[in-house]
Amino acid sequence: MNHPNFVILYVDQPEASGRFYADLLGVSPIESSPTFVLFMLDTGLMLGLWSRHTVEPPPAAAPGGGEIVLRMESYDAVDARCADWTARGIPLLMPPATLEFGRSFVARDPDGHRLRVFAPEAAR
Repeated sequence: MNHPNFVILYVDQPEASGRFYADLLGVSPIESSPTFVLFMLDTGLMLGLWSRHTVEPPPAAAPGGGEIVLRMESYDAVDARCADWTARGIPLLMPPATLEFGRSFVARDPDGHRLRVFAPEAAR
């Protein structure tokens, strides 16, 4: 069975969003053009940033209807990542909080896509 290994976000300006994600994730894109930027992440997941103005068919959903999630090794690592992102000026949608599944915060990228960082309850 094939499993998904590629996520695409529809963005306003792929090159600008590419710079944001390169800095955020600490990786350089493996492909970049005015309409599309592609990252290969350490997990094997590929992250594409495609111009919402050129993708066919046009997207029907607004940004923020889903999340990209980054799992951390501890609650302290969640709080440290939040402090780092806040210092970078990345807007928070939810400050760090302990929820039923663990510690989490939610930020947003320049296009309004949600970025959740969490550590599971077991990592307390």
